[in-house]
Amino acid sequence: MLGLKLLTDPRWADIAERNLEEILTDHAWCEQKAATNAITMIAYNSEHDAFIQEMSDIAIEEMQHFKMVVEIIQQRGYTLGRERKDDYVGQLMKFCRKDGSRNMAFVDRLLFAAMIEARSCERFRVLSQNINDEELSKFYYDLMVSEANHYTTFLNFARQLSTDVDVDKRWKEWLDFEGNLIQSYGNKEAIHG
Repeated sequence: MLGLKLLTDPRWADIAERNLEEILTDHAWCEQKAATNAITMIAYNSEHDAFIQEMSDIAIEEMQHFKMVVEIIQQRGYTLGRERKDDYVGQLMKFCRKDGSRNMAFVDRLLFAAMIEARSCERFRVLSQNINDEELSKFYYDLMVSEANHYTTFLNFARQLSTDVDVDKRWKEWLDFEGNLIQSYGNKEAIHG
């Protein structure tokens, strides 16, 4: 699915379901960070009109998702906890190229975002298919579709806006890196944990 090298063990959904307040809090903050990432990419790449429009739409959609998750948290009598550090995303960020051309760094930031969306999509699929909570199962199915669209958008922009990067080659490197990285995750009630 999505080219990922290692799929999440469906038993991860049991870990998540045992502490819904924690997984929902982590998820809410993931959505907020995704919106921030889209806004940041606009700030650094404002010369691409179509890109600005699409990133604006993604930022708005991610904040709508944040709001939806917060509403679920509140409806269930939970409390939105503090923002969580996402070690998985931190490790992906370290893999981003920081040397080379401006375009190379931009393309890598797009691939970084595509990777996060791909893994989030895959995790949402696992939740939608494996938790007993019907409301959340449907909610995560709907979000899975949205994340797949975001993944495609970031990957397509990397291909479209690259001037000096073999995007398919670099994407394969991202998939290989993430395939090794994700082996250390999948045992916590966190979207990427």
